[in-house]
Amino acid sequence: MDFRVGIGYDIHRLEEGRKLIIGGVHIPFEKGWIAHSDGDIFFHALTDALLGAVGYGDIGELFPDTDKNWENADSSIFLKESIKIVREHGYNIQNIDAVIIMEKPKLKIYKEKIIKNTAEILNIEESKIFLKGKTNEKIGEIGKGNAGASQVVVLLSKN
Repeated sequence: MDFRVGIGYDIHRLEEGRKLIIGGVHIPFEKGWIAHSDGDIFFHALTDALLGAVGYGDIGELFPDTDKNWENADSSIFLKESIKIVREHGYNIQNIDAVIIMEKPKLKIYKEKIIKNTAEILNIEESKIFLKGKTNEKIGEIGKGNAGASQVVVLLSKN
């Protein structure tokens, strides 16, 4: 079989009065992402992982932050385009393993909803997605609650 692995990473600063979106899910919190689009760190990292696995560049090449079309854009647009490219290359998702790194809020109560939403967008089984929430043990900007990051690994197989 032909397998491909992709890795993605994204980080954004947090600021009071902005929306916090993770996996397409609005999470009530006093801070949200400073970003050109909606700043969804999970969808951005997942988009990069999918594009990287098929050798198709990255999110910044397809959806540059210099393009006004993507200002305040819903990051599901990026994810939908990346899965379309993956499928055009003849691959299917075998699994997604992701980490969201933030001090607050805790993601435990939102994980199911994030996984469900992601599975629906990608048209895959929820069981293929594993999501972990971690802190940065109060180290650095993430640890101070000023930022959040996501790391994602995907495994693809040829149809």
